[in-house]
Formats: sequence, C-alpha cells, structure tokens
Amino acid sequence: MVVKKELLVPKRIRKIEGGFGFIPTRFLTGGYFLSLSQHEKLIYFLLVLASDREGLSYYSQDKMSTLLELSIDDFIEARNGLIRKSLIAFNGLIFQLLSLPDKPVENLNSPEKLLTREEDFLQHDRLSIRQFLNKSLHGEQKVKGAGNG
Repeated sequence: MVVKKELLVPKRIRKIEGGFGFIPTRFLTGGYFLSLSQHEKLIYFLLVLASDREGLSYYSQDKMSTLLELSIDDFIEARNGLIRKSLIAFNGLIFQLLSLPDKPVENLNSPEKLLTREEDFLQHDRLSIRQFLNKSLHGEQKVKGAGNG
C-alpha cells in the first residue's frame, strides 16, 4: 500500500522563524537516540532548544533541572552520561552540544579543560560540589540525630 503524502492542516505549515534548534537525522538513524536514557534525552533536547548556532547554552544547571523536573542527582547522572557519550561538553558553567561522533560511544578522551571525570566535577562544578556538601551535611545530621535518640 502506497501512502500519499498530503498536508493535514495546510494553513499551519511549520516555518523557521527566529531561533531554530536542530537535531541531525543521524541522531535517530545512527543509534544515538537509542543509546540514551530518558533523562539524557531530556537534557539533550533542552540543550538543542536553548543553545545558539554554535551549540553553546548558558542555561544554568539549576534552571535546567527545574524545567525538566529532575532531581539534582538525576540531572547530574544524566549530564555526566551525555559527556561520557561525547554528545556534550561542559566547563562548569557553559554547555556545548557537540557534533555527533562517528558512532555512539561510551567514552572519548576530551580536552583537559572540560569536565569529564568524577574528580573534575567535584572540584570545578558548582552543582556537584553543592550536591556533595548537601549529602555530607545531611548525613552528619542523621548521624548526630541517631546518637541523641
């Protein structure tokens, strides 16, 4: 059966106006989409919408996690996954969507100024540092509270 391609609502054809984000078709056909978790997809698509023509986004991590309704833990885990898969770069403040690697990957070596390792995030990423401190303080309060009861 041949399906005839026909506009359903001709008066509402999409047009590029103002800013425009794009995702290469290869993102779907090359297996990148399937390689991502649900949270990684959410962050990637938000960055597509929020980034400029060079793929840079200045949205804060707090803003992004709030918009996506993700906990800080889930956000950081997904963000780090996208970095390991070489789909985004992050320097502690700015995100950059990267051109797609030749094939979906788990890890690629990145320039040293970019955050790629757990130690990098704990030393240079404000959100990771805050999360670590909150967990440390929360854990200490529980321990102190347990001794008082």
